[in-house]
Amino acid sequence: MLCTRKLGIAPRLLAATLVAAAALIFSSLAPALAAEPIKIGLGMAQTGPLAANGKAALLAMQIWVEDINAKGGLLGRPVTLIQYDDQSNPSTVPGIYTKLIDVDKVDLVIGGYATVVLAPAMPVVMQHKMAFIGLLGLAVNSQFNYPNYFSMTATGGPDPKATITKGFFDIAMAETPKPTTVAIVAADSEFAKNASDGARENAKAAGLKIVYDRTYPPPPATTDFAPIVQAIQAANADLVVVCSYPLDSVGMVRAANEIGLKAKMFGGAMVGLQTTSTKTSLGPLLNGIVNYDFWLPVKAMQFPGVLEFLKKYQARAAAAGVDLLGYYIPPWAYADLEVLGEAVEATKSLDQDKLGAYMHAHSFKTILGDLKFGATGELAESRVLQIQFQHIKGNDLEQFKDTATQVVLSPPQYKSGEVIYPYTAAKQ
Repeated sequence: MLCTRKLGIAPRLLAATLVAAAALIFSSLAPALAAEPIKIGLGMAQTGPLAANGKAALLAMQIWVEDINAKGGLLGRPVTLIQYDDQSNPSTVPGIYTKLIDVDKVDLVIGGYATVVLAPAMPVVMQHKMAFIGLLGLAVNSQFNYPNYFSMTATGGPDPKATITKGFFDIAMAETPKPTTVAIVAADSEFAKNASDGARENAKAAGLKIVYDRTYPPPPATTDFAPIVQAIQAANADLVVVCSYPLDSVGMVRAANEIGLKAKMFGGAMVGLQTTSTKTSLGPLLNGIVNYDFWLPVKAMQFPGVLEFLKKYQARAAAAGVDLLGYYIPPWAYADLEVLGEAVEATKSLDQDKLGAYMHAHSFKTILGDLKFGATGELAESRVLQIQFQHIKGNDLEQFKDTATQVVLSPPQYKSGEVIYPYTAAKQ
């Protein structure tokens, strides 16, 4: 009887145990099965002339993914990046974004680095009605007017084309005697064309006479910049505004020093001079140049979280082969994904229209402070800095950690020093 009871009870206990175990296994598996990663897709230059900034941007984005996943991801799901090298080549971009959306089935897309690769992504993104955040592109949406485009770059305000050089002109026109003439030279590329359009607007508003206004084919088509600088010198312009990408920026700086450019101010919209490797390469040749920048570690720009981020970034920069200081693009790349992540969490959705509507209507807390977008998707207010390289000696890295070599001249809330004027005085 005892044995029969044991045999009778045991199956019931076994069945109950199996049911409980199955329930436990199912409950443990269900969240894992539900937690399919949220896929964010992008093209980003890892080769070609934009790679120095593209690699730095990608490392910053990878750090954000690690940080957000350590906090539980988005919507309770881990986040993963799906990234392809656009090779700094605009022709690769439409195919990359088509593959990301149609083949990889990403949930979200963001832009790569630079105007020249953001513009060709726009038609694909618009066709698929995706929300899209572009990284450091100048006035990309001016030709598309796409309601779900957002620009993660300091050139905000109602006229981003003019914003990038407005501070340059404002600084010059505050000097005595005021300059009267300006030369504008630009690469034949998307960013440079937009920036030179803005420079002409600023020159007109300041009452300046444009005595030289030319474009040139960007490298590799142009490798010798001395004839360009010689022509500018012959025009005898007080101000020289250069709108260029990294390789030609370096060429222009070297040519200006070789020829002995006599302008009162020189610089404006030269991409590449913000990069640490370029700074250490050019060293004292940079002295006197007044140029745009987007972030430097002056006290007024040490927003909550930015130095902590840079500590993580700089600890990995050498091994990753990227910009060792990371002052220019990495904080903006990290903030790019902060904005996207905050919108996803706030809307509890991956619906593109909901995300776009939220980003238009709300401000965001980022490592670059509070950011808000205007009606066109540009930042509501400009955050462009005009800085001057001063007192650089030699080519060592350490001096570029000191903001005394990169003095913020404008805007007033971030100003850290005074301009040395004219340009030739800062060369001494």
